[in-house]
Amino acid sequence: MTLEEALLFIAFVLVLILCAVLPCLALAEIVARCSACLARHRLKAEQRAFALLKNWLSPEQLAQYEREGQFEVIGCHSGKRYRIRRARNVNIDELSKQGSRVAVWCFGPHGYLPVGDVMLAQKIALETNERAALQVANSSH
Repeated sequence: MTLEEALLFIAFVLVLILCAVLPCLALAEIVARCSACLARHRLKAEQRAFALLKNWLSPEQLAQYEREGQFEVIGCHSGKRYRIRRARNVNIDELSKQGSRVAVWCFGPHGYLPVGDVMLAQKIALETNERAALQVANSSH
């Protein structure tokens, strides 16, 4: 192999490497931008969900939520108190008359939703149709 052929071969290999590497770098950049965009979208969705939740809370519930990150609701059928904690699941405590936890309930809407939307759905369900909500819920006593 002559020097000219060797240089041509090296140039060819370098071009092949660049053809393989550049799309990967471009793809990595695209993935990074999409991930950042998705994170911004989720943050905005969480912010809107918590704003909506706060609009639905009574003044007492709102004060509890801002102070403790949780709030209490009264079941429409039983009159029992439930504490809804800031989480997507396993976040509903059934409370005794003295305020201690007697059971933990888990129910919510299907799909990936912002935490504020889940908490609002749980609040509305317990305050308007407690029996149906608890029928589909999982619990630990």
